[in-house]
Amino acid sequence: MILCAGEALIDMLPSPRAPDEATFATHPGGSIFNTAIALGRLGMRCGLLSGISTDLFGARLVAALDAAGVTSDLAIRSERPTTLAFVTFEGDQARYAFYDENTAGRMITPADLPAIPDAVQAMIFGGISLVAEPCGTAYEALMHREAATRVTMLDPNIRPGFIRNESACRARLGRMIAAADIVKLSEEDLRWLMGPGEIGALAAALRAQGPRLVFVTEGARGAHGFSARGAEFVPARSVPVVDTVGAGDTFNAGVLAALTRAGALSKTAVAAAAPELIRAALDLGNRAAAVTVGRAGADPPWAKDLE
Repeated sequence: MILCAGEALIDMLPSPRAPDEATFATHPGGSIFNTAIALGRLGMRCGLLSGISTDLFGARLVAALDAAGVTSDLAIRSERPTTLAFVTFEGDQARYAFYDENTAGRMITPADLPAIPDAVQAMIFGGISLVAEPCGTAYEALMHREAATRVTMLDPNIRPGFIRNESACRARLGRMIAAADIVKLSEEDLRWLMGPGEIGALAAALRAQGPRLVFVTEGARGAHGFSARGAEFVPARSVPVVDTVGAGDTFNAGVLAALTRAGALSKTAVAAAAPELIRAALDLGNRAAAVTVGRAGADPPWAKDLE
């Protein structure tokens, strides 16, 4: 089983029904939530650990998880409101404004964290849940608590406009990168963390901090995978792009699904990943993300969509 630990929220997407007015349609979302939905739709055993409200939006989040076959048994429920993310577009690139004060997702603490069942083989962390407090401290504590015995994956999914304390954010990400078995970043994330330079050199420097595998996505160009055995690259599928909401989250699900299908979702197998396994992970990640960008909002594919 794969456990996704991080934010679940409501994306407020511009409504095409009233182009002359500032109207928005509600869609369940959040970086880690999207990855959980994508994993469930790809047929993986999956759960979500997040702070979820008992309000009407929280009910929508749980219903969406149920529909994808994702368990919410480890969700931390409260009467606090649901986080809202208002989305605007520049071309096909999404820009976000988060409304997150005192929400169910943000206000979880280390004391709220449940015991993790033995059935959980791997955990993925990331998104804005690592930046806000107190939930950022809670998710970091959970990762350090579980990293010795389970595969851990990190996707920082950096939103610079959401970061209020850059030095603290960089310090937390540095600690979590060192504890992770797998790190996935967009090219923009990589340069924000590591500065200017060639992707391969930056990824090698990042991998030297601890991760066994580093994946770097380059949008429409494709994605890289880096390990102790070298570098791999798989081009992206050429598809008409509606928007890019959820593309990176879906890529993460493809990577984890490929490792699961190969029987390689263990710390030993990840550390010893062969080039062909890394290429398979890149390929499934790219193919799944290509379906998502062809749809409005974060709408990951089902397994049948990739047959």
